[in-house]
Amino acid sequence: MFIRLLLCLTICAPWIAIPAAYADIYVYGDADLDVSQEIRLSNLPVEAGYQLLIEDEYSKPVDATAPSQTATVIAGASTAALPFDAAVLAAAAETSLEPALLHAVIAAESRHDSHARSPRGAQGLMQLMPATARRFQVSNPYDPLQNIRAGARYLRELRDLYQGNLTLALAAYNAGPEAVNRFGGHIPPYAETQRYVPKVLRLYKVLTGS
Repeated sequence: MFIRLLLCLTICAPWIAIPAAYADIYVYGDADLDVSQEIRLSNLPVEAGYQLLIEDEYSKPVDATAPSQTATVIAGASTAALPFDAAVLAAAAETSLEPALLHAVIAAESRHDSHARSPRGAQGLMQLMPATARRFQVSNPYDPLQNIRAGARYLRELRDLYQGNLTLALAAYNAGPEAVNRFGGHIPPYAETQRYVPKVLRLYKVLTGS
C-alpha cells in the first residue's frame, strides 16, 4: 500500500512584495516526518496541530490573508501538481538530476515564488546570485525557465565536484564551495547553512516518499 504524503507549499502571488525568500516550515502532527503516516507541510500554521519543523534565519511574518495558491502532491509518484513542473522536468532531464530534488531546492529557496529576492540579492526561484546568473548567461533571473535551468546546472556542477555527495553539494549551493572547502569538506558552521541542508533533504524525502 502506497504511503500518501501531502506536501502543501503556499506560494505568494506575484504582486505581493516579499522582503525575503525564506520561510519557516511547519509540519502537522508528528515533527519526525514518520513516513508511516500522512504528513502535511506548510509555511503557515493555518490551524491547531502544526509544529515548527525548521526555522529560518531570515523568516518574516507572512500575511495569511494574502492571495495564495496551494499545491498538493503525492510523494513518490509525480511532481506534476507543483508550480513550474514543466520547467523543472526540462532542467532535470538536461542535468540528470531528479525533479523532486530541484523542487525541494526551489521550495526551500523561494517557496516556488518566481519573484522572490533575498536581502543578499539572490533572485528568483532558485535564488541565483548575480554572479551565478551571469556565469550561466541568464538575462532575466526572474524568468522561471532561465532561473531553473541555471540553478540546476549549478547544482549538477556542485554534485560532480563533491563526487555525488548531495549534502556537500547543497551546502555549497547555499554557502559557496569555497566555504565548504575551507572547513575541510564539511557543512560550514553557518547558522543558515546548518538549517538549509537538512531542510532541503527533508523536503526531498517527502517528495520521494523515502
